[in-house]
Amino acid sequence: MLITRRRARTFAGAGLLVTAAMLATACQSSANASGPSGESSVSAKSEAGAGNEASAVGGKDTASEASAKSSQAKGKGTQDGVDSGAETGSGGRGKVGQQCGANDISWSTRAESQAGGYILIIAKAKPGITCVLPAELPTVAFGSDGTEAGPAEQAVGQAITLRKGVTAYAGVNPKTTNENGGKELNSIIVGIGADDPNPVSLRVGTITVDKPIVTNWHTSAADAVPFDGTDQ
Repeated sequence: MLITRRRARTFAGAGLLVTAAMLATACQSSANASGPSGESSVSAKSEAGAGNEASAVGGKDTASEASAKSSQAKGKGTQDGVDSGAETGSGGRGKVGQQCGANDISWSTRAESQAGGYILIIAKAKPGITCVLPAELPTVAFGSDGTEAGPAEQAVGQAITLRKGVTAYAGVNPKTTNENGGKELNSIIVGIGADDPNPVSLRVGTITVDKPIVTNWHTSAADAVPFDGTDQ
């Protein structure tokens, strides 16, 4: 009986050892299987992240290159537009070598006492404009009825090219008669020739108008005194 019980214990202990060994082997196999799989998963995610990062960087570089090309194109267009005309000072382009219009000129007037009193018209080209005053009388009109000044000189003057540093002058005598009477006005209308589409109105103070006369354009104010036949 004693021998039989010992054998039974021996078999039971051997069975427990075999069972423990099998459990240990199974755990190790499970750990090994999950380890490489986990590492592979992490590695795949890492590679995918790197690929996305590279794609993002590549996209940024492409956008930068496109922006740079666009900027270069705009710069070239701006450069091509330089010196394509005369700058008027207001963002536009002015006339170069063409006949002046009244709106191409900066105007001013001055009262003078010589020759019984007259109005000196002063004309300068606006900044950046070069234009020509034709060899003819300025068109000077008075009042709502459009009374025009006649010639104060017998000969036609010279054409004058207005540009920076050049000023033109014309003298207007609003009243050449000796009788009392005439129209009381405080402005004159000036145009470059009778067909000027943009004549200007210039304030001159109160004047009496009766058979007015005007000189040609001159580059010297002294030459623009409007003498009539009785004053010379």
